[in-house]
Amino acid sequence: MFTSLASYSGGIATIWIVVGVYIAGLFYPGYSHAKQFCSELGASGSPTQKLSPIINNYPLGILFCLFGWYLVQLPNADILVSISGGLIILHGITTWVAGYFPMDADPFTNHPTFNCKVHSWAGFIMLLTLLIAPILIVFVPSSAIIPLYFRIFSAISVILAIYYLLAMARAVKQQTNPGIYQRLSYGVQLAWLSLFSLIVGV
Repeated sequence: MFTSLASYSGGIATIWIVVGVYIAGLFYPGYSHAKQFCSELGASGSPTQKLSPIINNYPLGILFCLFGWYLVQLPNADILVSISGGLIILHGITTWVAGYFPMDADPFTNHPTFNCKVHSWAGFIMLLTLLIAPILIVFVPSSAIIPLYFRIFSAISVILAIYYLLAMARAVKQQTNPGIYQRLSYGVQLAWLSLFSLIVGV
């Protein structure tokens, strides 16, 4: 039962974050999913500073760690699959850290607080883990665990995630609508995680 739950926890995490961010946004008057980052829901002084980590970061961290553990303990899996599992566990841990240390209310501040710096580094590591993991899967020999189509999908997901990250960087510089591109980039990474979860959970 526990192992089965762990195998599907990657897909569960994707559904959870969509619902969690939506619910948290309902309690943040005037919150814009297009213009604001997801982390602003838990920013210092925000109406949802305490609520957002409770319903998002902390349970999501558990789900990511569960799925990463499942990949690590898979018998006869390629070493790159195990490393990918370790990266997903790290993603879960930094999700907790990003929730515990809130970002500043002004995401464009030139003088971030200590908490905001920790939050930003945790977010950077979160980003890297779900970029490196699919890159590793691209080089895993095709097998019942990692079929060829998933290796191709992994490559495409990395390209799309980077494309939307660059679009987000432009939007941040112009202070327009970075929220859209953050969600698209992370959404691609979570779509990869969900498909991975479905493949290994079958």
